[in-house]
Amino acid sequence: MNIGKNLKELRLRKNLTLEELASRSELTKGFLSQVERNLTSPSISTLEDILEALGTTLSEFFQPEKDEKIVFGSQDFFVDEQDDYTIEWIIPNAQKNSMEPILLTLKPKGSSEIMESYNGEEFGYILKGNVILVQDEQRYRLKARETFYIDGRKKHYLINAGNTEAKILWVTTPPMF
Repeated sequence: MNIGKNLKELRLRKNLTLEELASRSELTKGFLSQVERNLTSPSISTLEDILEALGTTLSEFFQPEKDEKIVFGSQDFFVDEQDDYTIEWIIPNAQKNSMEPILLTLKPKGSSEIMESYNGEEFGYILKGNVILVQDEQRYRLKARETFYIDGRKKHYLINAGNTEAKILWVTTPPMF
């Protein structure tokens, strides 16, 4: 483990200058600079002081980073088929993330579930077909290659306006599906 490099990355993630970290940890700016460049090694006690000033602990700092999966294929998707639509959750366990994307397939003349008011935002991209976005009794017609971006505080849903299936990439933040 490159302690100096990892300390510097953590300091930068916390938006702290060397001077600010020095003040918080009661160490000198020069000493911290040497530690970050691996020119000197701090004692365990000093490292604990630095990490405390950075809002973490020795055990958290030395915890190996988990290799999170970042590429997903269709074998990873979870599919929910309903009468009017099919939802494909294309990122497994996305509810732990800041946003949640789905692929929504609407059958001809079918509609999505009604999304009740919540504090968030949504983005949709019509991949195929023609849909109507209904938001507080307002209707917006969209066709393939058009998008919508809406505030989640208004009740809304989608209707397939065509005679063929429609496919939409729909993303919410925070996760709502």
